[in-house]
Formats: sequence, structure tokens, C-alpha cells
Amino acid sequence: MTSTLQPVSTAAVEKRPGRWAALSVLILAVLLVAVDATVLGLATPYISEDLKPSGTQLLWIGDVYSFVIAGLLVSMGSLGDRIGRKKLLLVGATAFGLISVLNAYATTPELMILARALLGVAGATLMPATLALIRNLFHDPRERSLAVGIWGATASAGTAVGPVAGGFLLEHFWWGSVFLINLPVMIVLVLVGSRLLPESKNPNPGPWDLSSVALSLVGMIGVVYAVKEAAAHGLGWQPVATGLFGAAALYWFVRRQLTLPAPLLDVRLFRNRGFSGAVLADLFTVLGLSGLVFFLSQYLQLVQGRGPFEAGLAEVPAAVGAVATGLVAGTFARRFSVRAVVSGGLAAVGLALGSLTLLSQSTGYPLLGAALLVVGIGAGFSFTVTADVILSSVPKEQAGAASAVSETAYELGAALGIALLGSIVTGVYAGFTGPAGTPAAAHESLGGAVEAAQGLPAHTSEALLNAARESFVDGLTLAAGGGAVVLLATAVAAWFLLRGQRLESTP
Repeated sequence: MTSTLQPVSTAAVEKRPGRWAALSVLILAVLLVAVDATVLGLATPYISEDLKPSGTQLLWIGDVYSFVIAGLLVSMGSLGDRIGRKKLLLVGATAFGLISVLNAYATTPELMILARALLGVAGATLMPATLALIRNLFHDPRERSLAVGIWGATASAGTAVGPVAGGFLLEHFWWGSVFLINLPVMIVLVLVGSRLLPESKNPNPGPWDLSSVALSLVGMIGVVYAVKEAAAHGLGWQPVATGLFGAAALYWFVRRQLTLPAPLLDVRLFRNRGFSGAVLADLFTVLGLSGLVFFLSQYLQLVQGRGPFEAGLAEVPAAVGAVATGLVAGTFARRFSVRAVVSGGLAAVGLALGSLTLLSQSTGYPLLGAALLVVGIGAGFSFTVTADVILSSVPKEQAGAASAVSETAYELGAALGIALLGSIVTGVYAGFTGPAGTPAAAHESLGGAVEAAQGLPAHTSEALLNAARESFVDGLTLAAGGGAVVLLATAVAAWFLLRGQRLESTP
């Protein structure tokens, strides 16, 4: 089989009527996912207090969604290419809204982990379908760059709307209400999307290979689980065996794709240096960011004593920066170069994370707010341009699978970031020395320490909280330093991998 990777022709640019109205529906799906991802971090202290998960269970609640979605994205992107991206998007959005209700009413840590995993199955249908539909709606390269910028800006806006709306709900209702806000968005998306979105799919897709689906799912989850367990508990026989099993499944997945006449994913796409460079940049960028972001809300609430709504507002500068730069990233990449914009953005994020190694319990907001603004500016430039590079590298018939690769890198990076950098935070935190009579639950999580302190004498309670908060901040600054190193190294790698890469221009 010959590679289907080929330059996209711009000889005759078709501008589909109603494409901007259709885009407005697609960004609702992006908003749905972005809001859900951000409100979880804000609700974590409340979930911890109510469901009383162990430290390990708390990490699972945070990252099982990413594990499952990373394992299924390629399969779902390919399924959309085959059965229709509109159909898959609408079915997935309906399931996403309904499973959000299960998240809201979970009564045990185990049920919450299951609900998050099921949400990952539904979420795997959404993001690849939205990007693939953009690829098929917008044939003009400059219009597509703007559409991708709006798509990315909406995701960033969702990260701002989520904490603010979630903070308001948490101050007035119970923690489950933050998941129920998905329902009205889902209802509007399905009702309007069924009328405005055009259907698109690969006209000659071939069968959906279930063996490849299973290999992709088993391989991805096996590798990510192994990394998580090794980071949390060291290299024992179980994570090593699981990791080897997952790696073997992924190896067999690749071999199988090379022999199938209609593969789930054309792995020859990775021979394109620009495509591979963009995917790797996304993966390591999210890896460096996600572990820190997962614990930032806990720092704002449980260390600095901010309310949920105030904590949500404190995170807004990152979204503002990302929205502003996402809309102009394509223009900048054409005026300067792809590698300059991506590498510059990643370096900015790395330096901002480096500044967060100076955090303490009493750090004022100007340092934190400025760092978050720079993180948003850098991420807006980088993510928007890499998404555009990935989409423009493939023919529109393969847009779903290519978009899924981009999203897989994002979700895999999130899972690995929470597993690796998150384990640094929890590992450092668990070692704090509390006063005599400190309950074991206080060492599981900072939320557990806050709850335990409420039942202790005032002097003992204050000593426990001071020790726990200091240890948590120590872990957070160490994770920020690790993230900074990852981002700066990725900026250097992107400079070389994206050499000579250009965005398409309208003829």
C-alpha cells in the first residue's frame, strides 16, 4: 500500500456556504470538553472531603478520563471517517451529557472512577470529530487557520468559563452540580448541530478493524498505567510487566496497520517530519503543564484559602492569553515561520513555569497571575499552529484519524503529566512531619489534612495545616521545575523538527 500522505491541492478553493454557522456548533462541543476538564480540578477538594478517596484513588479520578480517551481517540477518529463525523459527534455529545449525570451523583471513589472512565469513552468521539469537520468545512488555508484558531480559543475560553462557573456552583450547591452544567450545552449542541452540520466521511473507508481497536486501547492504557504505577510506587514487577505488555500491543498495532489495505491509522504519516514534530510538541507540552494545572486549584483553595469562585477567577489570565494569541497564531506563523512561533511559545511557557518554582504559601497574586498569562500566550501560539500543521498534512478523507493523533498526543500528555509530575507532588507531600496525633488520612492528600485538622485541638490543628501546606507547596514547586525543563527541551526539539515547515497560503 502506498502512503496516502500528500500535499493538499489549493488549485481550486471551495468555500462551503454556512461554514461559519457550522463552526459555531463545533465550538460548543469543544466548550463541553474544556469545561468538564477544568471543573474537576476545582471540585477535587470537595470530592476528596465527601467521597474520602485515598491519594491513589484521587489520582485515578484525575487521570482515568485521559487514560481511556487516549486509548480510544485513534479508533473513534477512524470510526468517524467511516460512519460520518456528524453522526459520531452527535451520538458522542448525547452520551457525554448523560454520563455527566453519573459523575454528578457518584457516591463512592470507585463509582467516580468508573464514571470518569465512561466519560472518556464518550469524550473520545468529540474532539477528533470537531477538527475533522473543520478540515472538511474550510478548504481555504487562511480561513482554516482562523477556524482552528477559533477552535483553540474556545477550548481556552472553556478553561476560564469552567472554573468561574464551577466556583459559583460550588459556593451555592454541592460538588456534583459542576458536572450537570454539561447538560444544557449538550442539548443545544445536538438540537442545533443536527440541522446545521453537514455530514462528511471517507468515501472509500474500508472496514473498521476491531483487532486494531483492541490493540490500540490495550496498548495505550497498558503503557500509561505502567508509567503511573512506576512513578507512584517504583519499578516493581507489575508495572514493568504491564508496560511491556502495552508496548507489545502498540508494536503489533503498528505492524498490523502497515499490512491492512484500509488501516485504522496510516502510520506512514509519521514519516513527515512536520507532522511528527507537531505531534511530539503537543505531547510534551501538555505533559509539562498538566501535572501542575491539576494541583493549582488545590493550591489556591487549600493553601491560600481562596473560595472556589475566587480561585476560578485567579486562573482566568491563562485563558485570556491563549484566546488572544490563538486567533492570530496562523498569521504570525505565515509572517515569521512555524518553528519560530511554536518554539517561541513553548519557551515562554517553560520560563513561566520556571518562575513558579518561587511559589510559597504567601506568594502574592501578581507573580502567579503574570505567570499564568505568559503560559496562556505561549500555549495559544503553539497549540494552534501545531493543530494547523497536522490538519494540513493529510488529505481531507483522513482528517478524523489525523485529528485523533493530535488529540491522542494531548490526552496522553495529560495522563503522563498527572502521573509523573502529580506523583512528585503527592510523593513529596506524603512525607511531611506532622504533630503527634496526626491521622494517617492527613498524609493521603491535602484535602484529607484539612478535614482531619477540623477534629483536632486548635494548636495541633494549626501545626498540622502548616506542615501539610508547606510540604504540598514544596512538591508543587518541584513539579513546576520539572515541567519547565520539559517545556524548554521541547522548544529546542521543535526548532529542529519543524525546520522548513510552512502553513499553506491561499493561491
